[in-house]
Amino acid sequence: MSSSMGRVLCIITGASRGFGRTVALQMSRVVKPGSALVLTARSADDLRALQEELTASEAGRAGLKAVSVPADLGLKEGPERVLKEARDAFNEDMDHVILINNAGSLGDVSRFIRDFTNMAEVNSYMSFNVTSFLCLTAGILQRFPQCPGLKRTVVDVSTMAAMRAFPSWVLYCSSKATRVMMMKVLAQEEPDLRVLSYAPSPMDTALLRDALSKTAHSGHKRMMCDLASTRMFTCEYSCAQMMKLLLDDKYTSGDHIDIFDL
Repeated sequence: MSSSMGRVLCIITGASRGFGRTVALQMSRVVKPGSALVLTARSADDLRALQEELTASEAGRAGLKAVSVPADLGLKEGPERVLKEARDAFNEDMDHVILINNAGSLGDVSRFIRDFTNMAEVNSYMSFNVTSFLCLTAGILQRFPQCPGLKRTVVDVSTMAAMRAFPSWVLYCSSKATRVMMMKVLAQEEPDLRVLSYAPSPMDTALLRDALSKTAHSGHKRMMCDLASTRMFTCEYSCAQMMKLLLDDKYTSGDHIDIFDL
């Protein structure tokens, strides 16, 4: 296993807290000096705190650059702003561009399919969780096309709900399944890319706590509670498993790998 990702430009969405924040901290420890992390989320204050922590860290003192980009990826200007900051942070000494697509939301899990008749509500959810995911990925690939000496990696932070149907989770399951298929298509279209969908859950995060309190289907709620009480992972542990996958670099591009498969 390599001990370094190289001299990296890494874009991390949903970086302000939970798993995304942990990714930023762990990524800072496996990149070479001269790397840059572009961190985006909707919470400006949390992003600023993370940026300051990274700047003061050993990696920051050694030359790691941390860029904070408060943005709503569900709006057109969100991905555009992230792309601009990524362009500005890149330099010709970098040999690896990594996009970690971690941003996502649970959606309303208190209702069933028959209750979703408001197109604007569904479109708003899909804009943030699917459309922005695709458009940001496409923008990064266009800005950083295949060229000698530049490795490119795209990671979708996924979930078991992408592969398994859970009642009252129609928005979440559907959006996550769509993202997995997008990554499989991308791996076919661009064979030079390294493409991975990684499912780190369940973890003790705000999303899981929200799910446990609001899930409408009683059987699914019991299953989630049992899983949370018996097979809960910390963000640090689950992120470390993802980092090992990326450093080993032996997965088949386009794979969906669940932490329970490791």
